[in-house]
Amino acid sequence: MSVWHGDLHKRKPTGGSKKPYRGKRRYETGSFPVETLLGDSQRKIERCRGGNIKVKLLSEKYACVTDLKTGKTEKVEILRVVKNPANVDYDRRGVITKGAIIETPLGLARVSSRPGQNGVINAVLIEEQKSS
Repeated sequence: MSVWHGDLHKRKPTGGSKKPYRGKRRYETGSFPVETLLGDSQRKIERCRGGNIKVKLLSEKYACVTDLKTGKTEKVEILRVVKNPANVDYDRRGVITKGAIIETPLGLARVSSRPGQNGVINAVLIEEQKSS
């Protein structure tokens, strides 16, 4: 079973219900979200609309981390997932999505790419704020 992104089930701007005048179409289908985990590198390549290719990252243990102060980017190992503000359940399970905070040997970094759609984990080092 797949995800359907049609709008025949929604209501009209006036509040009335729409009567479906046709069935579902293949171009209205979507896909389930990929939950990238920490582990050996695994990717899944999918064909998308228009013959485009989407690389879905199932698991990865390395990230490209950029230090904004020096402008240098290094490929480093991900030690653990510290926090994922996207979803409390992702936070508990250690799923890596955009905005997740990961721990690396260089320090804490925030994921800036979409691993489930781009197939790569890019991150930016974040400064730890000192409490005064």
